[in-house]
Parts: sequence; C-alpha cells; structure tokens
Amino acid sequence: MSRAHDRTRLAGTAGYFDDRLGAGNFVKRNIRKVFPDHWSFLLGEIPLYSFIILLLTGTFLTFFFKASMLEIPYEGAYAPLRGVTMSEAYASSLEISFNVRGGLLMRQMHHWAALLFIGGMMIHMLRVFFTGAYRKPREINWLIGVALLALSLFEGLTGYSLLDDLLSGAGLRITAGVAQSLPIVGTWLTFFLIGGEYPGDDVIGRFYTIHILLLPGVLLALITAHMILTWVLKHTQMHGKGRTNDNVVGGPFHPSFLAKSGAYFMFTFGVIALLGTFAQINPVWLFGPYRPSDIGAGSQPDFYLAFLDGSLRLTPGWEINFLGFTLPMSVILPALAPIGLILAGLALYPFAERWITGDSREHHIAERPRENPHRTAIGMAAITFYGVLWLMASNDVISAYFRLSLNVMIVIGRGLVFVGPALAYYITYRICLGLQRRDAASLGHGVETGVIQRMPTGEYVEVHVPPNEAVEARIRGKEPIPVISPASGVTGERHGGSGDGGQGVASGEGQGRIARLRALMSRTYGGEKVPLDGERDGHDGNGHGTRKAGTREIGMGEDGSGGHAAVGSGPGEDRPPPG
Repeated sequence: MSRAHDRTRLAGTAGYFDDRLGAGNFVKRNIRKVFPDHWSFLLGEIPLYSFIILLLTGTFLTFFFKASMLEIPYEGAYAPLRGVTMSEAYASSLEISFNVRGGLLMRQMHHWAALLFIGGMMIHMLRVFFTGAYRKPREINWLIGVALLALSLFEGLTGYSLLDDLLSGAGLRITAGVAQSLPIVGTWLTFFLIGGEYPGDDVIGRFYTIHILLLPGVLLALITAHMILTWVLKHTQMHGKGRTNDNVVGGPFHPSFLAKSGAYFMFTFGVIALLGTFAQINPVWLFGPYRPSDIGAGSQPDFYLAFLDGSLRLTPGWEINFLGFTLPMSVILPALAPIGLILAGLALYPFAERWITGDSREHHIAERPRENPHRTAIGMAAITFYGVLWLMASNDVISAYFRLSLNVMIVIGRGLVFVGPALAYYITYRICLGLQRRDAASLGHGVETGVIQRMPTGEYVEVHVPPNEAVEARIRGKEPIPVISPASGVTGERHGGSGDGGQGVASGEGQGRIARLRALMSRTYGGEKVPLDGERDGHDGNGHGTRKAGTREIGMGEDGSGGHAAVGSGPGEDRPPPG
C-alpha cells in the first residue's frame, strides 16, 4: 500500500511539472539515450567534477579573503610573523589557514582541485587527440576545449597570484615584465592589469575580480556548451564487433551512465579531500609576505605554467633595437612562443589534417593511436617539448641536488628542446608501425598460446590460435588514411585501393606548387602503412605448427616443413580465445 501511495505521489509531482514545463517528452526521449562505453571516456569527467569542487570551495574562501593591498601589521595566530607588515590579502590568507574552522582544508582542496582540473583537461585532450575524436563533426567541440585550456591557465595564474606571498609575488613580477615587454600594447596592458607602476595598489583587486567573476563565468558557459555538444554528438566509440559509424553500442544514460558518473564524482571528491587533508600544498606562511626587493631560492610555479618558466630560463639574452624601440626577445619569445605554438597547433590541427588528407567525412569511430602513426608521433613530440621545458623550470634545484653545473644544465636543456621532440617523433612512429605489424601477424599467423608441439620432422614449434572475435573486430576496424592525388580528378581515391565509394574524400586539383606540396604531404601522412592481410600470404614453411580446433591435429605445411599455426573452427564451433 505504501509503495503504491509513493508511486502515486511521484506520478502526481511529475505530472505537475510536465503540465507546466512540458518536459515529459524530452525526459522520455533522452533518459534512455545510449552512450558508448569505454573507460577512457571517463577521463573527461575528472575536470568537470574538479570544476564543481572549485566552485564550492572557492565560494567558501570568498567569505573570508580580503582582496586588498593595504599594508597592516599582522597580529594573528601564526607567531613567527606577528608584527610583520603585510598586505590584507596575505593576512587574510593566514587567517583562513589558522583561524577559520576548516579554512586550511578548503584552501588545500581548492588548490588540489585546480591542479586536477587543468591536469585532467590535458589528459582528456590527449585522449581525444590520439584517437582522432576531434574530426568532423566535433571540430567545434575541440575548439571549445582548446579555449577552455587557455582560459584555465590564465585562471590559475590569477588565483595563484592573489595570496601576495613571496612565491606568488615573484610569479606576478614575471607576468608584469612579460606584459611590459610586448610591443605597442605592453604599456597599456600593464597599466590595465596593475593600475600603475609595479607593484601598484590595484593588482590584487583586479585579479580577484577576474578570478572569481569574469573567468569562471566564461568557463561555465564554455563547459555548458561543451557538454551540450557532447550530449548531441555523443562520444566516439572504439572499434569493436557490431560498431559502425551509423550506430551506437553502449549503455543508456539511465541507469548505466548516470550511476557510473555519480560514483566517479564521489571518487574524485574523495581523492581531492584526501589530498587536501594529508598532502600539504602551498604553505604560504613559510614564504612570508611579498617584497619587490626579496627573492626566494628554488621557487617554481605550478606544473601547468612551469613550461613557460623553463623556456624563460633557457632563452639566451637577445634584444632587437629598431627605430629607437627595444624588443627584449629574451622575454617575449619564451613567454609567447611555447604557449602559442601548443595552443595554435591544437586549434589548427583538425583543419590541417583534413586539408592534407582531403577527408571531410563524419567520423564516429575512434582510432587507436597506432592506426595513425604520424599523428601519434606529432603528439608525443609535443609532449616531449612540453616536458623538457617543464623539467628545465627546476634546473637550479636539479643542479643543487645532483651537484651539476647550472650552465651545463642550461646547455643540455637547449639541446633537448630540439633533439628530444625529434627523437620522440621517430621512436613513436616506429613503435606504431611495429604494433600494426603485430596486429597483422595476429590475423595472418595467429596468437601465441605457449603450447609447444613436436613436428613429425622432429622440429619443436609453438602453436598459434586465431584471435577471438572481439580482438579481430578491433584490429579489422582500422581504415587506411585517405590520400589525395594532384593528377586524379576522382574523389575518394585512397592509397592501397581501399576507397569509400567517393564519399567525402577530396582529391587534389591542378598542378600548382601548393597542390604538389599538398599531395606530397598527403602521401607521407596518409595511406596504408601496414596492410592487415600483408603477412597472411607467403609465410608458410616457417616452422610453426598448425592446429585444427575441431580435430586437435598437428599437421605440416604444403611445402612439407610445417605450416604456420592456424586454427580453424569446426562446423558450428566458436573460435577459442587466445591462450
């Protein structure tokens, strides 16, 4: 009786809102919406839930933080700094840490959530990049993600600078120096951010407005747009049995996706809460208040801005004097070139790839990284470039701990910036080709079982079996990368003869230099690098046994030396899984 009564009340409440909002049809249509199911899709949930925690903890902190640079003597609970003159911003940070109940926990959770937000966003974008999930029709969502990453870096900088301690003040001084070094707009930008000569009296208040009002609003709008597009377009799905560009194989939004997302939010919240409780971060009371005349040794920014610090340390002194103006390239170049190269490369890559391959089809199947060796190699080269600059942000600490010459570290860093990405590109490309050859061998030769058999000739061989249906479907889901030809007027030409019926793959036209360059780039970037059936033929007689799953017989190859291990299923039998 109680359950029936509860159902009646629930139906009445739902009917009340449906009559006034008309949401019944929308909910009925979308509650069972199917989403592809793969663990890597949850990587995008990490920055989303971290952003929610940032909003919650940040709201708590705004109740107690004072964004003022008014100098006052400190009379708080932290005895070593009593009587020291400091800004109200720094004093309120100490008060939150030592006097507000739960204040230190909220501060540290906020900081850890910020790191996880940006770090999770980077990992999510790498997953999208390496699987080609940015391709049509998801280019706009990819651009929104790039904008989110750029704004998040600036949001982190403004929040990092609010505390007015010695560490954040040093970073703010570098920011002001970079702004002043910009030609034409540098002076105006500096006065806009700082309000006068550095350090001025307004920079904390202005950064506070940007940090808690302007940027969060823009980020929230972009995240909402990103989620709407993700809902409409859905995730790309991985290769698998029965999965095509025209269907979606996965679980419904309710209860499958909703339950996993709810559990993942609690997991993310728990990890951030544990980090905020047990892992100390940014102990501002140890650094002291910021003074332009003071400096701290071994200081580095948070990881997401460390690569800019590293590039600044590696760039040699270089100035250009022109028409009475001085351009400090040793400041402008390291501050703008790395971040500009990374963000511009991310934003333009989908369109550059489409121009090179001529592929304007819709893609709803994600590629494995090995299936596009050049793209994967480019991504790893960019990661190596970022990693070298990030590591060089600590070159003074590394030199001190390992007793190395700082000058030698700088020279090594300058070399690694160029050599490291090139090596990463070559090694990654060769690894991808090797993995493709292994896939082809799995189809043509079978999978190793660990079973050793003796042949009639006395030879010992390892028996192979075909991959199971799931593995084979995943391998055979690979498609050749489209290639254009300047001499062909036929749309849809592909290297290797694997066409798509002329749907959406443009061919080059004309014999101009740009057309020839495009065709050269297309032949290099695209095509079938390792055909899946290339190792099926011509490899008999290599000393592997052949097992027939239906008869359990060990036979010899046609040439009398023992054919490769191939297992055939008898009538009506499923093929056994590997191993």
